[in-house]
Order: sequence, then structure tokens, then C-alpha cells
Amino acid sequence: MSTQENKAVIRRLFDEFYNGGKIDVVDELFHADCSIHDPSTGDREGAATFKERHQAQLAVTPDFHMTLEDMVAEDDKVAYRWTCRGTDNGIGFMGRPPTGISGAFSGMTVARFAGGKLAELWHNYDMLGLLQQLGFIPAPGPGGS
Repeated sequence: MSTQENKAVIRRLFDEFYNGGKIDVVDELFHADCSIHDPSTGDREGAATFKERHQAQLAVTPDFHMTLEDMVAEDDKVAYRWTCRGTDNGIGFMGRPPTGISGAFSGMTVARFAGGKLAELWHNYDMLGLLQQLGFIPAPGPGGS
């Protein structure tokens, strides 16, 4: 596939899966045995785990929304920058009671394609900033620390 076709897959991921509620579109976009590398959850295998993680996210933040900020592609890889927004008013984040706090955090992902489908993802995002927004970790005070 061309870089433009790979970028179109990423747009579908945001439009249909993250923001459109079409969980099963993952089966069209991902290899069943894809690899997902995530600093918070560790390495995972399989498109089914991607769907499960998103459903868990929606349980915590029912108003979850992802914005695709930038995207570049070369050969079989697409790198994209994103922002995630939502309110912790579902079942609570990380097993804690819901805070009712709205927050946003940003991240970047590099995706590798094989045969027109997502084969591997590497995520990196600002979990510390999110935990500070939710009040789980104190933000640095005046003068920094």
C-alpha cells in the first residue's frame, strides 16, 4: 500500500473506531496478531486486546474523544500525534472512585503496516500529566521541583 493509503487507515481508526464507536472496524484495520507496545500496559498481542482496552477506556471516560493532530508517513510506517480528552465520570480511573474531572493528554504513535493492515504500534504519551490533572499525583508547585 502507498503511504497515502496507510494514512487513510489511521484516519479511519480515529473517525470510525475512537470517535465513531465502531469497535469492530478494528478487525478490518488490524492484523489479528498485531503487536501493541504501550508504556502503561506493556506489550500486548492481538487486535482483540486493542478493542478491550478501548472499551475499558470508555467505561472510565464515556465522553472520550481523540483528535488526530499531525501525521507523517514513510515506507511502511505512519507516525501521528494525537490528543485525548475526556471526563473521569464512569467507573473511575485505575480502580479509584470517579473524580468528575475533565482532562486532556497528548501522545504520539508510530504504526507499522503489513499487507495494508496495522501490524505493530508503539505508543508514547503523557500519563504523568493526566495523573496530575486528576489529582492522583501533585503537580510541581511554584518554582518547580
